Amino acid sequence: MTGLRIGSVCTGYGGLDIAVQAVFGGELAWVADNDPGAARILAHHHPSVPNLGDITTVDWHDVEPVDVYIGGYPCQPFSTAGKRKGTNDARHIWPFIARALGVLRPRYAIFENVANHLRLGFDTVLVDLADLGFDVEWCVVRADEVGAPHQRRRLIFLATAPDAPRPGLSGQGVRGRAAQRGGAAADTADLGHERGRGARRGRPGPAHGRGTPADAARHGRGQGRPEPAWQQGRLDSVLGGAPDWGRYAPAITRWEAVTGRRAPWAADARRRLNPAFVEWMMGLDPGHVTAVSGLSRTQQLKALGNGVVPLQAAAALRLLLARAEPATWGRAA
Repeated sequence: MTGLRIGSVCTGYGGLDIAVQAVFGGELAWVADNDPGAARILAHHHPSVPNLGDITTVDWHDVEPVDVYIGGYPCQPFSTAGKRKGTNDARHIWPFIARALGVLRPRYAIFENVANHLRLGFDTVLVDLADLGFDVEWCVVRADEVGAPHQRRRLIFLATAPDAPRPGLSGQGVRGRAAQRGGAAADTADLGHERGRGARRGRPGPAHGRGTPADAARHGRGQGRPEPAWQQGRLDSVLGGAPDWGRYAPAITRWEAVTGRRAPWAADARRRLNPAFVEWMMGLDPGHVTAVSGLSRTQQLKALGNGVVPLQAAAALRLLLARAEPATWGRAA
């Protein structure tokens, strides 16, 4: 489905974009992110793609319609690290996204957010999508389920319009590259330990829990909480030496195999968290964020901290597509 047009909101460094293009194909028609750092990253990678900026001020009637509407909208209203105000948080911008979906009428809508969104505010999202006529599938996938050395649990959900054709899955892209490198590309049968379906009649379906075996050898989890990243890969000296990953070495080695490149130093010469290491942790190509001109270290870390692992999102999308009922594809065509 290479002819698909994709519109991306709250785009950040484009992790969800990479995953969607790996699974669906298609090309970006426009992006939308008013964060200065994210805008620089997007302009660097997509200089000819317009950036709509702040989606709360966009008149969607003036925007080019797209087949796929995607976004990783702000997680602060739902994150366990915040005040958990949910829909009462001023940063809750889902209503603006729902308004855009009502105007643009895409065939697919794909979103990612923190896992706690399932327990806070997601019922509103499901009702809005049902009222717009979408069928919805969702799951929570951890980054370590695709080989990453960290968990980063993310809620991924796929909304499908009644007239949407069944997409042909791409064999290339994010997961294809990992498999070619001998990496631990996820088997979708093992993903989605929290999953659910939404009804089209405005009543959200339940989230069904499903345990995944806690295989420490596979997922690389040590006992207890991981030590801070700047204490991992300690500098033997500022002039050289090799990282000492300690008990995290198996997880680091596994992700090196998946990504096809060695892990950078976790700390810089000033013993601060190294943005290049975080970039590697997210499974991005070298320099995807850190080589963008004009970005401060703070902007780099902010962008990286707000993103999703592309391989993680792609695996989730394949799971959701495989789980969808065949009868729902193209039934109104």
